[in-house]
Amino acid sequence: MHTTEIPIGYDVLAANSELARSNRHKLEKHGVTAFNIMGAIGSGKTLLIEKTIERLGKRHRIGAIAGDVVARIDAARFEKHKIPTIGLNTGKECHLDAHLVEHGLEKLPLDSLDILFIENVGNLICPADYELGEHKRVVVVSVSEGDDIVEKHPVIFSTADLIIVNKIDIADAVNADADKMVRDARLINPRIDVLKMSLKTGDGFDEWMDFLNRSIKKNSSL
Repeated sequence: MHTTEIPIGYDVLAANSELARSNRHKLEKHGVTAFNIMGAIGSGKTLLIEKTIERLGKRHRIGAIAGDVVARIDAARFEKHKIPTIGLNTGKECHLDAHLVEHGLEKLPLDSLDILFIENVGNLICPADYELGEHKRVVVVSVSEGDDIVEKHPVIFSTADLIIVNKIDIADAVNADADKMVRDARLINPRIDVLKMSLKTGDGFDEWMDFLNRSIKKNSSL
C-alpha cells in the first residue's frame, strides 16, 4: 500500500510572534507604549499598576488590559481609576497571547492613549514564551516567594527588560535575601535593569518612574 506523508505541523510560537509584531505596529501607529507586566500571583502586579496610574494619570493617558483566568476582578480595580480597561479571560490557558491581545486592542481607544499596561496571568512559566506586542517586558517578584525564585525560573528573566524585587520591607520576616535575588537576575540576564521595591513604603518607586519615562521617550522617537 502506497502512503504519502502530509506535513501538518504548525509553529504556534512563530505565528504568535507574527501577530505580536502586528500588535506592536498598531500601537506605534497610535503613539502608544505598551508594558507587559508579568509575575506570580501575589507578587504585586496589580497594585504596581494602580499606583502608577495614580502617579502618572495627570500627565499621561493610560489604558489597561487585565488578563487572567477570570479577568473581571483585576479589571474592576483598574476601572476604579477611570481609565479605559479591557478584561481578557484566558479560561484554562495560563498566559495571554498575541491573538487575545489583538482583540483587546480593537476595543481600546488607542488614539486617546499614551501608555498601555498589560497585566499577564499570574505565573512565571507560561507567559515567558509569548510576545504580545509590548515594548517592554517587566517581571515582578516578591521576597515572599523565596529568594531562590529567580534562579528557579531563568527563562522569564532572560527575556525581561526589568525585574522588580518587591515587598522588600518584609524580607527579614520571611528570611529572604533581596540582594541575592538581584544578583541571580543579573547572572541570568546581564543587560537587565533590576530594582528593589516596596509598594508599602514607596522604596524604589521613583526608579520605576524613571524606567517608564525612559521607555516612553525612546518609543516616541521611533
